[in-house]
Amino acid sequence: MTTFKSFRITQQDKGVKAEFVPCTLDDLDPGEVVARVAYSDINYKDALAATGKGRILLRPSCIGGIDFSGTVLSSSDARFAKGDAVLVVGHELGVKHHGGYAEYARVPADWVVKLPQGLSLWEAMAFGTAGYTAGLAILKMERNGLKPANGPVIVNGATGGVGSIAIAALAKLGYHVVALTGKEAAVDWLKAIGASEVKLRKDLDLAKIRPLDRATWAGAIDNLGGEVLAWMASTMKVNGVIGSIGMAASPNLSTSVFPFILRGVSLLGINSTDAPDPDLERETWRRLASDLKPAMLKDIARSIAFEQLPGAFDDFIQGRVRGRLVVDLNP
Repeated sequence: MTTFKSFRITQQDKGVKAEFVPCTLDDLDPGEVVARVAYSDINYKDALAATGKGRILLRPSCIGGIDFSGTVLSSSDARFAKGDAVLVVGHELGVKHHGGYAEYARVPADWVVKLPQGLSLWEAMAFGTAGYTAGLAILKMERNGLKPANGPVIVNGATGGVGSIAIAALAKLGYHVVALTGKEAAVDWLKAIGASEVKLRKDLDLAKIRPLDRATWAGAIDNLGGEVLAWMASTMKVNGVIGSIGMAASPNLSTSVFPFILRGVSLLGINSTDAPDPDLERETWRRLASDLKPAMLKDIARSIAFEQLPGAFDDFIQGRVRGRLVVDLNP
C-alpha cells in the first residue's frame, strides 16, 4: 500500500505536537471522495491549531489543513468522477476530520465543490477559506442592498487574508474601498491591490466612541471585533451594511442600538465554516472565479513548499504575514 506524507497535529497535556508523519489511505477518515491534493493553504485557524495557541482541534489528533484543492482519485458519489478538479474549504476539515495537509484526502461528498470554470487549483487555494469568507460577505452584503453608488466601503484587518481579498474584490466591482490597518509600512501595497484610501488605526480615537458619529460608510467588512467594530457601527450611513467576519482584536462588542434603529444599519454574521447553503457556497465560488477574482491575485498570494509548512505558522501568530500563503503539495 502506498505511503504518503501528512502533517499531523496531536494534542498533549501542554500544547500540541505537530510533525510530518507517514500515512496510508487506510489511515484517512471515511468519505465518498478520495482526492490527490495539489494545494492547501494557511489560515489563522491553521496557525492556532498547529502552534497550540488556540484550542482548535475537536479530536485528540488530526491531520491539519482546513482547505485543499486537488483531483478526484475515486468517488462512490455520482456527482464526482475520477479526474474532476475539486476544492474543499471549512466544514470539519483539519479540525475534526483529517485535512488538507497530506498528499491525499478522503472527505464526504457533500463537502466537495467542483472547481468552477475560470479558476485553477492554485487560485482556489490563493482564495481558500479566507477568500471564500470575503466573497460570501460581499454576496450577503449585496443581497442587503450594498452597491458602489451607495458610497465607500471600509475593510479592517486589511493586510490579512480576508481583508486583502475583500479589498481587491470590492475594487474590481467598482467600490471606493478604504483599507483600515495598523501597519503603516503596508500603505503602498494596500493601494496597489485596490484600496482607494488607507486609514491608519492609530488615528482612531477608540476611547471616545459616540453612539452615532458622522455617517461615512455604506459598507464595512470587520475582521477585528471589539472597539473597532463599535466605531464602524457608529459611522455607518443610513441603510449601511456590516459584514462581521472575525474577532482578531476581541470577541466583545459594546455599542448602542442607535445605528441599527435610527440609521437602519444591518449587522450580518458571516459563517464560512459550516456552509449550510450549498447553492450559496457554489455561487460564491462561481463569483470568485469571475467578477470577484482580482487581476493581481498572484500579488496577494505566494506559494511555499509542503516541507516549509512548519516554519510558517508562527509568522501568522505574530502578524508577520501579508496576504495569503498557498502550500504546494505537488511532488
